[in-house]
Amino acid sequence: MSSSSSIQQARETLGKRLREIRKDAGLTARELASRAGWHESKCSRIENGRTPPSDDDLRVYTLHCAAADQTADLIATARNIEGAYVEWRRMERSGLRRAQESVIPLWERTRHFRGYSSWLIPGPFQTPAYIRALLTSIRDRRSLPDDLEAAVDVRVDKQRVLYEGARRFAVVLEESTLRHLIGGPETMAGQLGHLLSLATLPNVSLGVIPLSTDRTALWPVEDFWVFDDSQVNVELVSAFLTITQPHEVNTYARTFAALADSAVYGAPARTLITSAIDSLG
Repeated sequence: MSSSSSIQQARETLGKRLREIRKDAGLTARELASRAGWHESKCSRIENGRTPPSDDDLRVYTLHCAAADQTADLIATARNIEGAYVEWRRMERSGLRRAQESVIPLWERTRHFRGYSSWLIPGPFQTPAYIRALLTSIRDRRSLPDDLEAAVDVRVDKQRVLYEGARRFAVVLEESTLRHLIGGPETMAGQLGHLLSLATLPNVSLGVIPLSTDRTALWPVEDFWVFDDSQVNVELVSAFLTITQPHEVNTYARTFAALADSAVYGAPARTLITSAIDSLG
């Protein structure tokens, strides 16, 4: 989302860097715009983070500021900013598989996963049947190309990170995620049984926040994952948000810690999961 504080701050930081380059070249914004053949307000919009510069904008900017040695780095920085918010329709235009594959490098390099969900059972903990039900719904709702089985295979294969390497998983679920019926009773029962099994892994901490918990201090929030201390991913209705600003990553980490303190673990968590299974009939 272009109004996201994380993305806007990054755009403003890039704009300040460009302003410094221009001033070092001894040019006013009006002079640079004139040399570049731009409207005189374009420099100001870019430097104040109101307009994201294109690759060509940055090439022209550095050319006229005699800073061509910085062009490649500036382009890479700008692309990273614009990649922070990606609409699902862009990510999934060729089908679901690409969206599943896009996070594999991140999963493979992460050693400490912290995930919170108020909507669904999180990806690494999903069964193939649960995954298939979710992705079928997404494919049909968004009218996507049908690469369903390939996407399911990729998502299932990604779950190897649960068992490989010295990785730790701390996951907190709202009890409501245990009650949302996905794929029918049989699929849901299998999914909840799988949760019980995963909770026994030595590298997994699974907490559940009971529906009866007083949420005055901290109510349910959007689903998110914290990857080590470097990145947060948030799945929105329309887009996939990547957060890398340190202060925002820290905010999510603190929020996760507070949510984790509200959860129950061990036998009480298993009781909630078993109760959800029993409710399926």
